[in-house]
Amino acid sequence: MEYYNEDSVLFLDGKFVKAKEAGGSLFSQTLHYGYGVFEGIRSYYTIHGTKIFKPYEHFDRLRRSCEFLNIPFAYSLEELTQLSYQVLEKNNLTNAYIRPVVMTGENLTLTSAQESSLMICAWEWDKYFDHREATVCISSYQRSNPKSTKLEAKVCGHYVNSILAFSEAKQKGFDGAIMLDAHGFVAEGPGSNFFYEKDGILYTPPRGNILPGITRQTVLEICRELELPVKEKLFRPEELFEADSAFFCGTAAEISAVASIEGQKLNKPWKASLGLIVQEAYKNIVMEKSHAYVIV
Repeated sequence: MEYYNEDSVLFLDGKFVKAKEAGGSLFSQTLHYGYGVFEGIRSYYTIHGTKIFKPYEHFDRLRRSCEFLNIPFAYSLEELTQLSYQVLEKNNLTNAYIRPVVMTGENLTLTSAQESSLMICAWEWDKYFDHREATVCISSYQRSNPKSTKLEAKVCGHYVNSILAFSEAKQKGFDGAIMLDAHGFVAEGPGSNFFYEKDGILYTPPRGNILPGITRQTVLEICRELELPVKEKLFRPEELFEADSAFFCGTAAEISAVASIEGQKLNKPWKASLGLIVQEAYKNIVMEKSHAYVIV
């Protein structure tokens, strides 16, 4: 995937600059310690033009992530949204992935940040709503203990854990992984939340040991609107081997079907699953189409 080229423009601390000309400090706490926060946001070419999906929710989480980590942050949600639209326009992007990052200043001590830097970039992301079903394993890497960090914040350094889990899965020949929490309950994927279906009900891990994703919240809203039964509860990985269907959800993953867990196929074909209903509803929401397209 190409993230930028000679003509790519990004926003950096009050200015729009060429991506190849942008610079940063080699003594930043973000570089050395992962002490920074970020967001992943999608834009789609909809029937009403290019629209960013739930920008205020994403930027509010970015703001809260800064608060959790004591990182200075002065931008309003409206400013961030408008800057993101300008980045899209300057790069002639429609279906895109937008990445805002709040980086901390030069400081190699273990004290809270006194200053921060904001970068917003974007790149093309055409392949969305891929209906290919994924094979997944149960990762040997656990989700971080909630008493060790701020799990509800989208922190740069947290994703070392995700890289290890995803890389392990790929090395074993799987497409993805399911991570457990410190008590052995299912938590989430390396970069997405997780749902499974059993006997006409969708289940997902509760808040506490997960990053409560914005796409996850959208799925819960879809279930309420379409009257699909959904429950948040703790569950062991053993329960997944009796699942009818399962899927991951996230900004990048959107609604991604799971075909098998540890080589065992799920009981129901994706085309007959509740997950497919959610997937189609989600597609219509981000494309700003009527729900009438999915209620059959």
